[in-house]
Amino acid sequence: MAATIPATAQQPARPPADEAAVRDIVQRYTRAREANDPAAIELLFTADADQYTSSGEWRRGLPAVVKGMLATSASNPGVRAITIAAVRFVTPDVAIVDGEYRTGTDTQRLWTTLIVKREAKGWRIAAIRNMAPAGQPAK
Repeated sequence: MAATIPATAQQPARPPADEAAVRDIVQRYTRAREANDPAAIELLFTADADQYTSSGEWRRGLPAVVKGMLATSASNPGVRAITIAAVRFVTPDVAIVDGEYRTGTDTQRLWTTLIVKREAKGWRIAAIRNMAPAGQPAK
C-alpha cells in the first residue's frame, strides 16, 4: 500500500511566546537603529549575520552590519518602522519575518525579510534582505 502525502504541509503550531519573541526582536531592532546605538544593535544579531540593502550593498559579518547600519542611519536619520506582515517558522528555532519597512525621513517604502534564529542567549537576527517593491526605484 502506498501512503498519500498532502501536497501542502501546514506550518506546525508554535508556542505564542516564540512568535512574541520574534516580533519583539524586530521591534528592538528598529528602536536600536533609531537610537543609533551600536552596542544595542550588536546584541540583536548573530556573529555571522549579514544584510543585503536595497542599494545593493552586501554587509557580511557582524562588524560590517553594525558599521553599515550606523553609516546609513547617519545619512538617513529619522524613525524606522517595520510593519510585520507575516512570521513563518521553518524550524522550531528559525523564523522568516516579512514586512513593510519605512526608513528615515523620506517617504520610500521598502519590503524587508529578516531571518531570525534562536541561540543560547535568545532570538537573534541572522540575515536581513531589503528591497524596493516592483516599480519603485531603490534610493
